[in-house]
Formats: sequence, structure tokens, C-alpha cells
Amino acid sequence: MKSYLEKLSTNEIFNLSKFVVEENFNHHVEDEGRIKIEKDILSVYQEEINYVENSEIFVCKDDCGSITGAIRVLRWNYIDKLPIQNIFGIDPLMVVEDRDLHEIWHIGRFAIKKGVNDPNLFKKLMVCAISPICKHKGNIAFAECDSKLLRILLLLGIKPNVVGESVNYLGSETIPISLPYEGLIEFYERNKHLIIDNKLL
Repeated sequence: MKSYLEKLSTNEIFNLSKFVVEENFNHHVEDEGRIKIEKDILSVYQEEINYVENSEIFVCKDDCGSITGAIRVLRWNYIDKLPIQNIFGIDPLMVVEDRDLHEIWHIGRFAIKKGVNDPNLFKKLMVCAISPICKHKGNIAFAECDSKLLRILLLLGIKPNVVGESVNYLGSETIPISLPYEGLIEFYERNKHLIIDNKLL
């Protein structure tokens, strides 16, 4: 089955929200109530609509047009509350206090459809998301990820810093991390060839 990578348009954000929440529960929770899932979809959707002006969403779709993978990168405007503030009560500015700061970014809504076996899909989505962060040494990103994703990041050569205690969020144990330029650039340089032909960067 062929798949292709693209930027998601604003009118598809509800589909993204549905995909992200359902895949989170597919991966982590055996039987979650439908009402809970629908409430979470709405909550994710409202958050993403608020961010839409400063964010880019990358998705992979199969030849039927169904989303098989997604990720979102957001340039923080210092006004909107980031998920790391809402979920963990962490102030990004306190975390970056000692660095020569350029821009703060947030990476989120990462999900891959259960059963999709494309070893490069994760790398492609990650390259899309970290591309703007890798444009300046003073950039840093924040993200929330589960322990399994944290292990994958480390295996791929991405060097995150854990910046707080884990909490339960969207069906799994979620850990707050920061991703400074220095922890991303090596992975980016090694894998950017995977999406050059997509003209997404």
C-alpha cells in the first residue's frame, strides 16, 4: 500500500484530533468508554484550533486518504498556554533560563496507526516536526511523550531532557521533555534525506 506525506489543512483538524485520540487509546487502553474518547477528541480539537495560526501539522495518508501517522509543531507566541503548562504546570521559561534563547517550540499530536509497519514513518514525521527547530542553535522544543516513545527517541539518537514527573494523559503515562537544538541536529542531518523529495521543508 502506498502512502504519502502532506501538510494538513485547517478543515481537517477534527479528523486529526479523532485519529490522535483513538490511536492513543488503541495503543494503551483495552476498553475505554466511548463518551470519554469523544470528550478527549473535542478537547484536542479545541486546543489545536487555538494553535492553528502558529502551527504546522504533518500527516501521512494511505492511498484511501486515511491518516496513518501525524505530528504537529507549534511556534510558541508566549501567550497561548502550551500543553506542558496545562498538563504539568511547567513554565517553559523556567526550564530554559540559562540558555541563549531564540524561539520556543512545542511538538505534539504524534500518533501512528496501530499495525502500520513502516520503519521510516516515525523518522519522516519527526524530521518534519524538528525542521524549524534545527534552523537556529538557540531553539528549543517541548513535548509530552510516553515511556515507550522516550525509549524510541533515545534509540534513534534524539537526546531529550526529562523536565518533570510523569502523569496519566490520554490513556498512558506521559513524561514532559525538552528537546534542545543540540539534542536534535544529529538526527535531523542523518534523516532529512527521507523527506527532501516531499518539498515539505
